[in-house]
Amino acid sequence: MRPMEALTFGRLRGFGRLDGALLLISIAGSVAFMATRSLQPFPGAVVLKALGMAPLAVLAFRVLGDAASRDRLMLTSALALSCVGDVFLQLDFRRYFLHGLAAFLLAHLTYVLLFTRNWPRPLRPSTGQTILVALVLVYFALGCVWLWPDLGRLAVPALAYAAAVTAMTVSAILTGLSRPFVCVGAFLFLISDSLLAAGRFKASLPPVAFLIWPTYYLGQYGITMGFLREKAADDRRL
Repeated sequence: MRPMEALTFGRLRGFGRLDGALLLISIAGSVAFMATRSLQPFPGAVVLKALGMAPLAVLAFRVLGDAASRDRLMLTSALALSCVGDVFLQLDFRRYFLHGLAAFLLAHLTYVLLFTRNWPRPLRPSTGQTILVALVLVYFALGCVWLWPDLGRLAVPALAYAAAVTAMTVSAILTGLSRPFVCVGAFLFLISDSLLAAGRFKASLPPVAFLIWPTYYLGQYGITMGFLREKAADDRRL
């Protein structure tokens, strides 16, 4: 397997040199943002953070093509909205927290539409899927109970967001894609948001804070590459 194919979990139809460059820019931006975490904030940090999601959005738009136009629009929009949320939170976490929350809320709702659109018809969850969904719903309920005393005036938007990320994760599980990348990515995204909420509303723990970005980026990466593998896979041998 070629190095680029390892990064995309296999061959993708329509994946060219420009797409490879976009993927490398995204990875490099993400790594650079993480590597400079202890030096932040500094003016260029918001650019590094934006370079994590923006190239993935362009990549998804290019690779999916017209054959999957609705999926293309939804995946691109979810990644673009996530990039907007990243920028808001990096510019000023507390001042623009609600702005970032709104952008990510819309991103999660777009993911829900994308995943439910790709559910098998009729929907018949397996035993494993049913167990995973139940665990996610229990996790949601326990998390809400744990955070509730500290939410204050942000209770409504915070709980709405928690419901959205939970719905995103559940819808990813029920999509039942042939490869696990999207589902794993959704779980990582859920973990990242949980860590962010704990840092925002509970005592902030520096070691935990360093896990927010890698779980978030790997989650988005898994969702993007996993979905592209489902829609644009080219498993023909050379």
